[in-house]
Amino acid sequence: MNPEKKYFIPDNGRIREELGVVCYETNVLGFRGPRRMSVIIPGIDDQNKRIRFQPQSERDCLLNRVQQGANEGLVLLQNKVPSWSYDTGAYVLNFHGRVTQASVKNFQIVYPNDPDYLVLQFGRVAPDLFTMDFCFPLCPLQAFAICLSSFDGKLACE
Repeated sequence: MNPEKKYFIPDNGRIREELGVVCYETNVLGFRGPRRMSVIIPGIDDQNKRIRFQPQSERDCLLNRVQQGANEGLVLLQNKVPSWSYDTGAYVLNFHGRVTQASVKNFQIVYPNDPDYLVLQFGRVAPDLFTMDFCFPLCPLQAFAICLSSFDGKLACE
């Protein structure tokens, strides 16, 4: 062992905790089609507390776990697929009056097996004003972070 070399032993209390992952899929329709996004968040345990994910390495991160099929303890969500409106000539979602302006940033997040249960909806209500509605299993930080991700420019999404 080289006494000159310093070894770092991580303190588990200081390792970052992953609260979620937002993945945007490449849009096969190019600029004209709707966005496709998936959200991965830690699940809730028997005591109604969020399961802590503190990956010790890159292979332990939430995204890699899902890619390897290790979904236990995770909640997988996706955006609700908008339908085409011949009246407006655009893809639309029903925001029940909460969103009043069209935008590529508008979205609704649902469980893949229950597209009618809205977990999160986000949309434009004025040129520089947006609204966000969320519910369980998201916490306010997760909901806000997911919404902020829609402002990052994405290839084939704008």
